[in-house]
This record gives sequence, structure tokens and C-alpha cells, in this order.
Amino acid sequence: MGWFNRYVIGSISPKWAMQRERYARGLRAYYEAAEPSRYRKWRTDRRSGNAQVERAAAPLRVQARHLDENYDVAAGILDVLVANTVGRGVQPEPQVLLQDGSPATEVNSKLLKLWNQWIFACDVTGQYHYYELQRLAARSWFRDGEIFAQRIVGTVPGLFHGTALPYSLEALESDFVPHDLNDPDRRIVQGIEVNAWGRPVAFHVYKGHPGDSFTVSLETKRVPASVMTHLAFRKRFHQLRGISIFATVMGRLDDIKEVDENERVAARVAAAMAAVIKKGTPEMYEADDVPRDESGQPMRRDMFFEPGIIFDELMPGESVETIDTKRPNNALIPFRDAQLRSAAAGTMVSFSSASKNYNGTYSAQRQELVEQWGIYQMLGSGFTFRFCQPVWDSFI
Repeated sequence: MGWFNRYVIGSISPKWAMQRERYARGLRAYYEAAEPSRYRKWRTDRRSGNAQVERAAAPLRVQARHLDENYDVAAGILDVLVANTVGRGVQPEPQVLLQDGSPATEVNSKLLKLWNQWIFACDVTGQYHYYELQRLAARSWFRDGEIFAQRIVGTVPGLFHGTALPYSLEALESDFVPHDLNDPDRRIVQGIEVNAWGRPVAFHVYKGHPGDSFTVSLETKRVPASVMTHLAFRKRFHQLRGISIFATVMGRLDDIKEVDENERVAARVAAAMAAVIKKGTPEMYEADDVPRDESGQPMRRDMFFEPGIIFDELMPGESVETIDTKRPNNALIPFRDAQLRSAAAGTMVSFSSASKNYNGTYSAQRQELVEQWGIYQMLGSGFTFRFCQPVWDSFI
């Protein structure tokens, strides 16, 4: 207890002194890590997940696509994620049972036969095999943060189903559902209509891709949630739209890309530089000894490098010195590997897979594989439950 409470307040009212001390202790009780200081730059963003995603998702999506199209490391990370979560494709296996619990072999065989016919022309464009569509959907999920797919059943004017089964998929990139479409009266948040509990009941979708040059109208259509699959990367509760898996490492990947480019340019410059001619003092030269052309100007001397060359055209006081370019940079590899380790951790892939560097002990490589396989199983199960299962249910 402080001296003021003990001797001043306590002498008048001990009860009041005890109350003041109790409240003072409550003020002094805090987490040191939560207190800002000049040594820590804390962020105090108290916005909801939807508010954060509304402004950030679209720019991050554009940058992620740029990395996928222009940076081999980012494209390789996406390739590893797709290969280990979808691979050849998530293939269903019919397990219809009879009343006695035994497999309905004939029904399962017919279902599988019909399925194998449908997967060759499953989407509305007729361009994709179903397992190819899965890989593209997974890539969009990782890169853009989300993917939509409308399940169209029955006869639709202007739509030709690729098989006898009147069922097709329409895969939609996240651009088709506008982030800036908000209407509190209709409970529309970033293009998704929800009920009072926050459950999506419909999606408002552009009739054409807003990025196409021939799209003249940005009208939307209302698609019920019962026929729409929405697979999204979410990190917070009540967050409706997804965020790119590159969100936390985008700056690091861009820095690594720039360092790689700078080092390649430096290596090319170093390869083009060979040697310099070190000249002596001016007194060592005679003007009449300098070779000149017909106009009286000093002639340029060209010297060619080849194995065993002898410089026999040097003038008095001149010497040849090679240029030490310090390239390749021996410190680059450890630095780049350290940055790639952090980038791999942020994108849920292993460092060995991201860098294609499989050096190390057997135990270290095995431990990395064991830990990483659990992450791939987690991502694969999420893709199966949220994307593949609704497609199979509608097919049945």
C-alpha cells in the first residue's frame, strides 16, 4: 500500500484506503506485451474481418496473380500446394448399400459408369475435365483466396449440357462476386446476401467477368446459396470473403524476386568486364608514340582475350589488371534460403519443396515430411468437403 493511502487516507477512513488500494492494484495489473512503447510498433486495428477484407482482398488478389504469372518461386509454391492437395483429382467411390447392409454392386457400377462419362464434359464451357477443373479451382483458392462454383441442374435456355445427364458446373473466379456490393437493407455484404444469423442465402454474381474488354454491363444476378459452392480462406469468425494465401508473405516474395533480378544483372555485368589497363605517369608517354588515324586522332586499341594471350602492345608504364567483381555473391545463398524458409512457412509448404533444395540429413528431411504431410491432409480435406462433396451430392 502506498504511503498516501496508508498514512493520510488510512488515518481518516481505513475502509476508503483499502478500496483505493484495491482499485489501484487493478490498474497496475496488465500484460506487458499489450503496452505500446517506443521499442514496439503495435497495430491497433479493431475492424471486423469483413471490414479488413473489403479493402484488401482485391489488391492482394491482383498482386498474387502477378506473382503467379511472373515469379517462378510463387508459381512453384502453388504447384506444390495443388499437387499435394488435389493431385490427379479427388475421385469419389460409390458406396450404396442394400437394406441388409451389403454393397449394392450393380447400382454402384452404374453410378461409376455414369460419373466417368460426365467428368469429361462437366462444365458449362465444355473445356475442362472435372479433375482438371479441380486443379484450377484449387489454384484459384490458394492464389485468390476463394473460388465459386455454381451447380446447374435441369434444362436452362441456351445451355447445352455436355452429357445426357442434365448437370453442369460453372466455375467462377472471385472477381464475379463484387466486393463493393453492400446493401444493409437487403443484408448484402460484399456481394453475399446473408440472413439475420450471418448465414449466406444468396450470391450476387456479375453476368460477365468485369475484367473482360467486351463486358459492357456490370449487372448482377442472384444465385441461391443452395446451388453455389464457395470455398474461401478465412482466418476470422464471421468473415465472408477469402484472402490470398500469399497475403502474409507477399512483401517478402517481392523482395526475394527483386534480389534475384539484381544479382542476375550484377552477374551479367561481371561477366562482361574482363580487365583494365593501368597507365603510368604522364612523363612516361610521348605524343609521337601514340598511334593515330588519318585525321590525327588517337586510335582505339582493341585487345582480344583468349587462352594463353600475351599482351605485347602495352605502352611504357602500362600494366593489365583483372577486375574482381565479387560475383557470384557467396552471401546470397544463405540469405535467400532464410527468406524462403519464412515464405514457405507462411504459405503452408515445406522449404525443401519451395526452394527445390533437398540437402540435409535424412532425419531432418523425414521430420519435415512428417510435419508437412499433416498440413497437406488438412488442406486436402477442406477442399474435398467444401468443393467436391457438394458436386457429388448434386450428381447423385
